[in-house]
Amino acid sequence: MTSPRLATYSANGAPHYGLVTDTGLIDLSARFGKDYPTLREVIAAGALNRLVDAAAGLSPDLGLDAIIWQPPIPSPEKIICIGVNYPDRNAEYKDGQDAPKYPSMFMRTPRSFVGHQTPLVRPRASPQLDYEGELVLVIGKAGRHIPEASALDHIAALTLCNEGTIRDWVRHAKFNVTQGKNFDSTGSLGPWIVPYTSESQIADIRLTTRVNGELRQDDRTSRLIFSFRYLINYISTFTTLVPGDVIVTGTPTGAGARFDPPRYLKPGDVIEIAAEGVGLLRNGVVDEAQ
Repeated sequence: MTSPRLATYSANGAPHYGLVTDTGLIDLSARFGKDYPTLREVIAAGALNRLVDAAAGLSPDLGLDAIIWQPPIPSPEKIICIGVNYPDRNAEYKDGQDAPKYPSMFMRTPRSFVGHQTPLVRPRASPQLDYEGELVLVIGKAGRHIPEASALDHIAALTLCNEGTIRDWVRHAKFNVTQGKNFDSTGSLGPWIVPYTSESQIADIRLTTRVNGELRQDDRTSRLIFSFRYLINYISTFTTLVPGDVIVTGTPTGAGARFDPPRYLKPGDVIEIAAEGVGLLRNGVVDEAQ
């Protein structure tokens, strides 16, 4: 049975959200927009399942070819990205160091992401646009100092990320990677969110990245260095997690920078991030307009 899929999209120039079916979209914003202007408010109210139930038996209001996909959570307060969270990824650095004691992390801006089927933009500043396929947790319940034992109760939904990176710009400074992680429209989120149900849903998801059909990344969430429980506990130690916050949980080995020579993305490439039970996020690549 396919998990419910809720998406944010634009149609005729206006923002909407709805339930994705195999034949189109049921416009839930037309029915619930007064109570919940966006999916962020739906999540904050704990109403994802209510909307899914309300859509049962309804026919799609429009076809998938009539929309522009947007990142599922509009204007999240925080987009927190985790670095080096798969064992083989740590080994890629070839620095002889054991797995880190604490997770590396950085923040990204909403403007650095596009939605499903919208091209990533290779910036004029650098040709070193790289891909990173990642599973994403969307927070549903606020909390600070959240215990690991109850951490998963704070997850509302799952989605996918291509955490696109400008490799030479993450090395401009001694201690930070912010510049190379925040170029406009270099990453993607989506295509939709899938409501979180239980730990078994996320315990051993296969996560893959393909570029032009070639498998580049392939790993499982059961192998994470820092578990989902731990990440929520650790992050909530220094910041209050709120509904709609996005945690991008780390990428497997196989990004383009790790090939010899590196295999950076170029216009015309197609990147597909897939995760069992979540979906497939697809984006092309274009050059930034002059």
